[in-house]
Amino acid sequence: MSELTGSKTEFNLKEAFAGESQANRRYLAFAKQADAEGFAQVAKLFRAAAEAETVHALAHLRVMGGIRSTAENLPEAIGGETHEFKTMYPRMIADAEEEGFKKAERSFAYANQVEEIHAGLFETALDSLREELEPFHYYVCPVCGNTVEGQAPEVCPICRTPGDRFLRVE
Repeated sequence: MSELTGSKTEFNLKEAFAGESQANRRYLAFAKQADAEGFAQVAKLFRAAAEAETVHALAHLRVMGGIRSTAENLPEAIGGETHEFKTMYPRMIADAEEEGFKKAERSFAYANQVEEIHAGLFETALDSLREELEPFHYYVCPVCGNTVEGQAPEVCPICRTPGDRFLRVE
């Protein structure tokens, strides 16, 4: 157990980590919008600020002891993804459906399907830690986040986005 456990500082580190992480994603979204509107320099500023927010978030996570060995990080990732697809997103999908928010329902449903895929990919990675694997790429659907190994599908099985739009992760 960490000396931080239960302290105001631990609470503050968790809050700061969440805030910096959200700012990173928000600024990257803002950068895409600025690029789309032709504001290249503003987009660059948003990307620079996003990178700085990542530096802050990772520093807070390190101080909290949140980065451990890969063999320890993978089960944590599996647990988080499993919680999302078994508990968190089903509740959110039901709430959005009940309230009639179709776009939110679809967004949650896409994420829910992909989180289950992520859990499986992390489980495979954990199982293969002791093996020498041939390198391969991952591909991510830009619409729903579907993540696949090896090569992009012809069409995303979740949201029907053409496979040539998938982003290759190096």
